[in-house]
Amino acid sequence: MKDLLIDNMTVDPLYPIVHMKGEDIEIAFTHTNQYGEEYYSFVNGQHTTQGGTHQTAFKEHIAKTIKEFFGKYEYGDIRNGIVAAIAVNVEEPVFESQTKIKLGSTQMSPDGETINKYVGDFIKTNIDNYLHIHKEDFTDILENKIKETERERKAMAGVTKLARERAKKANLHNRKLRDCRVHYCDVKNDRKEESSIFITEGDSASGSITKSRDVNTQAVFSLRGKPLNSFGLTKKVVYENEEFNLLQAALDIEDGLDSLRYNKVIVATDADVDGMHIRLLIITFFLQFFPELIKKGHVYVLQTPLFRVRNRRTKIKNKQVIADADANRAKNEKKNDFITRYCYSEEERLAAINDLGPEPEITRFKGLGEISPDEFAHFIGPDMRLEQVTLHKNDQVAKLLEYYMGKNTMERQNFIIDNLVIEEDLPEEEN
Repeated sequence: MKDLLIDNMTVDPLYPIVHMKGEDIEIAFTHTNQYGEEYYSFVNGQHTTQGGTHQTAFKEHIAKTIKEFFGKYEYGDIRNGIVAAIAVNVEEPVFESQTKIKLGSTQMSPDGETINKYVGDFIKTNIDNYLHIHKEDFTDILENKIKETERERKAMAGVTKLARERAKKANLHNRKLRDCRVHYCDVKNDRKEESSIFITEGDSASGSITKSRDVNTQAVFSLRGKPLNSFGLTKKVVYENEEFNLLQAALDIEDGLDSLRYNKVIVATDADVDGMHIRLLIITFFLQFFPELIKKGHVYVLQTPLFRVRNRRTKIKNKQVIADADANRAKNEKKNDFITRYCYSEEERLAAINDLGPEPEITRFKGLGEISPDEFAHFIGPDMRLEQVTLHKNDQVAKLLEYYMGKNTMERQNFIIDNLVIEEDLPEEEN
């Protein structure tokens, strides 16, 4: 468990990892300066990525034990910044789904004590002792972290209340959100893993996606231009900034990922410099305030085509290309006068020109709004190309964010000047 935390943490711990083992239980935890809570849980060696009764018991009793020790503080303040792992051995475990990613059992064995009591007793005894013994290297550091969280929470109490009221009203009619029918938190729905939300830029892009999406599993959230750069800001901005507050409410992640409404949070921006910047700003927001969303593999970037290359069937010399296109046509799809290829890179564009020659029609897509809803259906359907946003142990997140999103404008400007590459368009040689 200790090694697992070391391998997965992308920020430094505030105190050495606390690691404890019992007969059928093993726990490890520490706190960091990041927002939110991060948990890894296992049952009989099986990684329960969606937690379950054992993880719920851990969350409850770790906070309860620490609160009873200090005689004050709120559970949310105690758990903020925690990174923890728990593994239990359970006889005849029952899971909430066939994939065995969420434990549903309430007892350690058919006639044994409850999981909640077993986990609670272990934590109460061992953590309470640890708090008494390790004052300087654990207890004092932990209390300072809790006090810091409490101060920040109280400082933004007024704005938090207003923002929640605003979000409640918006939930009734959130003009930025076109919701879907199936959600990730719908435990009994077989399609919950398919639920996704596209975060788009502007009304034109969201309009195309909205018209071509699967209304059962695909939601759309529309941003108004560039969001705020949240690097270096406190969580107060999540409540003060209307767009961030509505996005948090749409995802339902204010109190953690237990109620996350979409399995895939997909950033869908234009493939130009502005689109890249907006993509960075959204990812910065998640890294700053909801890092677990990225660490648990929920955040993706939608890859959209840069070019459309097409030609009339009658003009294409390579008849095998026509035969392949007809073979791959969907059952209800009509035969089109044109054979079309959507290209995501320069290499794909050149290959398409070669296949669909001579003299195919080439369109360069400047933005998502230029792509018609009929065409967009191809890019967000079964052949959708997604790039997962990942975090690894060797990713120096804090340093990367500070360099690219901080206030060191001159440093970045000098880097660009020193590393600028000028590309020259050369005329293509005639065959």
